Amino acid sequence: MPLLTLIVFTPLIGAILVALAPVREVRVLRGVSFGFTLLTALIGFLVWQDFDPNQAALQLTESRPWFELPGALAVNYTLGIDGISILLVSLTAFLMPLVLVSASQSITTRVREFLVWLLIMEAGMLGVFLATDIFLFYVFWEVSLVPLYFMLGIWGGERRLYATLKFFLFTLAGSLVMLVGVIALVYLSGTLDIAALTQWAGTQPLEVQGWLFAAFALAFAIKVPLLPFHTWLPDAHTEAPTAGSVILAGVLLKMGTYGLLRFGIAMFPLAALEASTLFMILGALGIVYGAFLAMAQTDVKRLIACSSVSHLGFVVLGMFALTSAGLRGSVLQMVNHGLSTGLLFLLIGMIYERRHSRELADYGGIAKVMPLFALFFVFSVLSSVGLPGLNGFVGEWLILLGAFEASPVLTAVSVTGVIFGAVYLLRATRLMLFGEIIHTENKTLSDLTPRELGVLTPICLLCLVIGVMPGPFIQRTEASLAVIEQRLDAARDQQAARAELDLPHNQAVENAR
Repeated sequence: MPLLTLIVFTPLIGAILVALAPVREVRVLRGVSFGFTLLTALIGFLVWQDFDPNQAALQLTESRPWFELPGALAVNYTLGIDGISILLVSLTAFLMPLVLVSASQSITTRVREFLVWLLIMEAGMLGVFLATDIFLFYVFWEVSLVPLYFMLGIWGGERRLYATLKFFLFTLAGSLVMLVGVIALVYLSGTLDIAALTQWAGTQPLEVQGWLFAAFALAFAIKVPLLPFHTWLPDAHTEAPTAGSVILAGVLLKMGTYGLLRFGIAMFPLAALEASTLFMILGALGIVYGAFLAMAQTDVKRLIACSSVSHLGFVVLGMFALTSAGLRGSVLQMVNHGLSTGLLFLLIGMIYERRHSRELADYGGIAKVMPLFALFFVFSVLSSVGLPGLNGFVGEWLILLGAFEASPVLTAVSVTGVIFGAVYLLRATRLMLFGEIIHTENKTLSDLTPRELGVLTPICLLCLVIGVMPGPFIQRTEASLAVIEQRLDAARDQQAARAELDLPHNQAVENAR
């Protein structure tokens, strides 16, 4: 069986087996689930090895007829991978086994259902990044969102019903807007193939591209989430179980930024040029506002959730700078944010299992009794703030470099977000780890177990590898992003030609005045 079908359906087969398994032993169910996520990670490694970074075209492609819609419009099961999706597919396959192991102590009720939803979510997320038929993409998009709804509603915190309803309403609104865009795009173009749609859309005038871009961009902006659609994220992160928060930060939010690049910019380059300033402004505002939100939090998990608004503002800023450095930095930063923030959520989940509190005021001085926890927490904070030598630095540097080419003013505003990020994360580090132990409950806290070290260490190593040797990761995006740059250059020429045509008309109007 081809690799891409294997990587998508391996977790789905695991979900079916876990759901139907006659055994009731929780340890067996966890073992089976872990085996399937580990097998998926192994297939992901094979995909990484087989991927040719010098090719811009889709690779490892698979295509089979699925069914026909009225009017003989064929829907095909088509998968493919390129430089835009290879990093996100690898990130998903890498994180899921670690997430599953991390949940072995925190999830103790309705374990079978939890494992099933986790595996279904993995299949959906991988399908989103690999689908090359827009109907199939939308199916996987919806499949990946349903499990989080149940994870929030069943295994969430005290305010889980409120967070679940808010998440559902925002997600539903975004999905419906995107569905309208999909229907309009398919109706006008007469095809469902994303590559063919991209070629067709690029030839359309701004009047057509603009409305289609608006539909897709709004849906993906809600998913990112971009200011002012960010309000669902802190509630969802705060109430979600640790595994849900890690997946949400690590992969699910990247579906929004991936969609903005794959559909918003690559498919509608002329409209993206026109809207670039608006999205850069929203990205810059998100960076600063998200940092201010984080500084105001006393719940450490909510603080990290608000930091995601700020960090993803960097991704959007670099992406809509529409420069070579900005595009490469934004793709790399998607992975960096998934690793660094996922690491922070894992650590907060581990301390919560011991202390059953997320309030900063309930901690202080725990580095004395949990030195290993303190070591990993400081590492994850330094990675998140972009310390040179760690993964966060490379992405932020490329983003700011690319954004400066497009708008020095917005870049100057965004740079303050780096400073504010250091403020709220280092403040949280000081309040949690250092000083005197005020609360007696903290004196008997146990340090990280071998299982927890096994979850954290691979992520830290990957953060270090990307920070020291980012070349292999950036290189895999080069060819595909170069094609997008060519489309943007052609759109700039089209924009300039349109301005020249409008010049005599504008001059005549001015003379008449």
